[in-house]
Amino acid sequence: MIEATALMKYYGQVRAVHDVSFSVDKGEIVGLLGPNGAGKTTILKILTGYHYPTAGVAMVNGYDVSANPVAVKSCIGYLPENAPLYDDLTVREYLDFIADARKLTGHDRVNAITRVLKLCGLETQIDRPIDQLSKGFRQRVGLAQAILHDPDILILDEPTTGLDPNQIQEIRRLIRTLGSDKTVILSTHILQEVEAMCDRVLILNDGEIAASGTTEEIGRELKGEKVFTVRIAGGSLSDGARQALEGVGHLVTEPIGPKLRIALAEGRGGEDLFRWAVDNGLIIGALIPERYSLEDIFTSLTAAGTTGAAEEALP
Repeated sequence: MIEATALMKYYGQVRAVHDVSFSVDKGEIVGLLGPNGAGKTTILKILTGYHYPTAGVAMVNGYDVSANPVAVKSCIGYLPENAPLYDDLTVREYLDFIADARKLTGHDRVNAITRVLKLCGLETQIDRPIDQLSKGFRQRVGLAQAILHDPDILILDEPTTGLDPNQIQEIRRLIRTLGSDKTVILSTHILQEVEAMCDRVLILNDGEIAASGTTEEIGRELKGEKVFTVRIAGGSLSDGARQALEGVGHLVTEPIGPKLRIALAEGRGGEDLFRWAVDNGLIIGALIPERYSLEDIFTSLTAAGTTGAAEEALP
C-alpha cells in the first residue's frame, strides 16, 4: 500500500531525510518513532503530497506521489499534527464542508457523516462550535474528517499530542479499531504509543532509518542474542555448573542466589539451558525469556547515532 524508495529531502542546505526506504502493507499499523527533528513529519508530508521529495520515489496505493498527487489524496486520510479545523463552524457544518470537498452526495454523504460521528463518539457534539470543544474532541473531529471518505490508508502525525491520559487511551483505541481494516502509518516520539498501537516500528534518527521491525526483531538484530531469566530450584550454581554454562551462553549479571540472567547466541534457546541443567544435576524452576526494552533500544539508537555504538549500549 505504501512504498518509499531512497527518499531524500533538503530544505535549502538542511538535510531533513536521507536515503529512507520502507514499505507498509494493508492491515498494518506502523509507527515512525524518533526524537524531535528526526524527519518523521517530513516523511509523512512527502507521502501525502504536501511536500515533494528532493530525490527518491514514494508510491501510495500504486500511485507515484510526485506524478499523481491528486490520486494519492483521494485514497488517503490525513491528520496533521495540528488538526485542520475551522473554529467558527459547528461539527456538523465542518463535516458537511469536508463532504463537499470529498464530493460526497446523497445517501453516501449522509451515511458517511453518520458513520464517522458514531465511530469517533461525536454524536453529542454535532451542533457545538468547534472552538468550544475540548482538545480530545477536537482531535476526534480531526480523525473524523480523515476517515469521512472511508480511505484505505490513514496517515497520522502525532495523533495524541496535547491530550490528557484518558483522551490518549480513547484515541489509541479508535486508531486500533481503524487499523483492523486499513493501512495506518503514524508518527510519534512517545514510546508507549508504539507499544500500545503499532505492529511494527521504524526508528528514525537524523533523517535516516536507524532500525525497523518489532521490538524483539530490532533487539536481536542489534545484539544477536536472546536473554533469559533462569531460576534454579533448591540452590545456586556450583563452580562446575558455572563453567559448563559458558558453553551455552554468557551471564548478563552475576547470579543472585538461585536466580541468574543469561544471554544465548542466535539459534540457541531454552532447550539448551534445560540440557545444561540436566547435565549438572540442576532443576530449573522458572525460565523466562526477557523482552527487549523499547526504551533501551530507542535511547541506544538515537543517542549513539550509529548501530555499532548502539550494540555496546544495549543491556
